[in-house]
Amino acid sequence: MSPVTAGVLQLLALIAALALAYRPLGDYMARVYSSEKHYRPEKWIYRAIGANPSAAMHWPAYLRGVLAFSAVSVLFLYGLQRLQGVLPGSLGFVSIDPDQAFNTAASFVANTNWQSYYGEQAMGHVVQTGGLAVQNFVSAAVGMAVAVALVRGFARSRTGELGNFWTDLVRGTLRILLPIAVIGAIVLVACGVIQNFSGIHEVGQFMGGSQQWNGGAVASQEVIKELGTNGGGYFNANSAHPFENPTPFSNLFEIFLILLIPFALTRTFGRMVGSLRQGYTILATMATIWIGFTALMMWTEFAHHGPALEIAGGAMEGKESRFGIGGSSIFAVATTLTSTGAVNSFHSSYTGLGGGITMLGMQLGEIAPGGVGSGLYGMLIMAIIAVFIAGLMVGRTPEYLGKKIGTRQIKLAACYILITPALVLCFTAVAMALPTPPHSMTNSGAHGFSEILYAYTSGANNNGSAFAGLNADTQWFNTTIGIAMLLGRFLPMVFVLALAGSLAEQRPVPSTAGTLRTDKPLYAGLLVGTILIITGLTYFPALALGPLAEGLAS
Repeated sequence: MSPVTAGVLQLLALIAALALAYRPLGDYMARVYSSEKHYRPEKWIYRAIGANPSAAMHWPAYLRGVLAFSAVSVLFLYGLQRLQGVLPGSLGFVSIDPDQAFNTAASFVANTNWQSYYGEQAMGHVVQTGGLAVQNFVSAAVGMAVAVALVRGFARSRTGELGNFWTDLVRGTLRILLPIAVIGAIVLVACGVIQNFSGIHEVGQFMGGSQQWNGGAVASQEVIKELGTNGGGYFNANSAHPFENPTPFSNLFEIFLILLIPFALTRTFGRMVGSLRQGYTILATMATIWIGFTALMMWTEFAHHGPALEIAGGAMEGKESRFGIGGSSIFAVATTLTSTGAVNSFHSSYTGLGGGITMLGMQLGEIAPGGVGSGLYGMLIMAIIAVFIAGLMVGRTPEYLGKKIGTRQIKLAACYILITPALVLCFTAVAMALPTPPHSMTNSGAHGFSEILYAYTSGANNNGSAFAGLNADTQWFNTTIGIAMLLGRFLPMVFVLALAGSLAEQRPVPSTAGTLRTDKPLYAGLLVGTILIITGLTYFPALALGPLAEGLAS
């Protein structure tokens, strides 16, 4: 079987698995977020944190809950890292430096999981399991809660109530993420992913010296790292490490976990707004972009010219032979079109155009299908922009799901789509202008510029993957990328929740003959075009200086 055929078959198997899980999981999540029943363990948590699960919240109160919980999480995780040297189960590792502790705390709370450290050489069992793994669950649940709040904004009328943040947070964690993670961890252990609390031990000689490895609760952290679109690896090699991702089947299963909830949330959206066809339109838009990017990535990596690459069957530099071009390309697109950031290959070693595809996937806003929660609310923001553009074409006040898109709504949507590009481009420009940051680049020229552009794109978009050629463990990059991650996560949430509140206050507008049908293929095509054009206009000059220049020169 040729490598190309193997890659296509993997993609088809993945699509089939996602299709089988789409309906039951999407309907289940809709029931979870619509239920009025509180289970006993959930009541214990509400009592412990002093929250009233039945109290309805307007958007300012919902936002305060999001920000307060996230602020406490940052402080807790920062303190845990700074105290690691005196904690049990630290494996002898010292406490983390202040700038790196801040960067890591911001990263995991923001669902980014950018790592400027070697996991197996820096973090002990307590920090890994009691700090980082816990944030993998709750940061994902926060994103899902904000998405559900926006969906309620469309579904409700003449009220400003968006639900209860604490209820959504707890239910997302206990009823959705935790059960799937338990099952997924068992599958990964069966595939050969390790799960233990062993210490550091020697495994043999390596280049004249001894090689040491430490164990860890890897399977339980690996599953939520993918399922929650987090991405932080237990080991520095991330999902390229055989302890995290040992076989081609485990590789395909991890890609399935990355895409599972973001795609299924479109069914949840359709169910909650009372129109499954609306959910299918969003799904079709996401799937079109994802499949298109995957096909383009496989083509660029398989078709690259050169005798060595032709003998290897494609551009194999930086890729694991057990996954090949196909498995690596599918993983790279899945992880950068979502907010996952896990890697099973090194994106810096991809062809010039292949590296550009990974960057463009993040620059789209990670909405195809995007992160858990963040992908859905990002796509709904783009849907509002698309109906606004359509309204301008026909001279009619735009409407979406029976809600008028007026001045306030379009301003909030515009602020949402502008904040992340502003962070990426401004931080990249400053880093390139100052004398010290460029010293961290492994390469010069277009590829070196791509390293820094990728780093801030990954941080501000809450992805977390790295180009693998930039030394980001400096005070400058730890601090600025940490700030970019926090602003890139929580400022958009402010606009999303404010938009949800304004929509929930409206009275539904009845459909007429002039209403744009947003559940038709024509609208899905308009939405795809809107996404690509807005992103292209925003990032094209920067891409032209980096991956496009490198790709055209090769």
